[in-house]
Amino acid sequence: MTFFTVFALALALAMDAFAVSVSAAAMLPAVTWRHYFRFSFHFGLFQFLMPVVGWALGLSVRSYIEAWDHWVAFALLSLVGLNMLREAFFGEEETHSSGDPSRGVQLIMLAVATSIDAMAVGLSFAMIGVSVWGPAVIIGVVCAVVTAAGVRLGRMLGGSELLGNKVSVLGALVLIGIGVKILHEHGVL
Repeated sequence: MTFFTVFALALALAMDAFAVSVSAAAMLPAVTWRHYFRFSFHFGLFQFLMPVVGWALGLSVRSYIEAWDHWVAFALLSLVGLNMLREAFFGEEETHSSGDPSRGVQLIMLAVATSIDAMAVGLSFAMIGVSVWGPAVIIGVVCAVVTAAGVRLGRMLGGSELLGNKVSVLGALVLIGIGVKILHEHGVL
């Protein structure tokens, strides 16, 4: 597998992380270097780990994982999206401590949900006999960089008067939309 093939694959896998990072950063009142680091580190780490996990599972359990991986991604993205909608419509005062998607369980759920497809890539590496380590590093680094670009774009959109406080609703709909897209790609919808 050539570097350019792996790089193109890494870019494709990072698109969900990009969309999520744009949405999440746009809803933050202020974006700091910590937000860049948290999103980039976690999304990149999980994009690195999931192909390794998929590769380790190999062919023996592939059919079991393929049967539900899209449902897990959909559920995680939808839960975070619905929580964002609840916060947007019922005020941030109630859940102010959980309002930062770059912290805690929300961040982990987003990182896992956006990297489920990378596990399937790892499974395919096992099927074709490709070592996972080099591609996994490239996938993780590319995702971290693409995520940082998404946070930057989200920061610019979040301060926009055009979007105002509707950014949380937009971000939630993007997350749920990505979950629906994943179900569609797997032939469920």
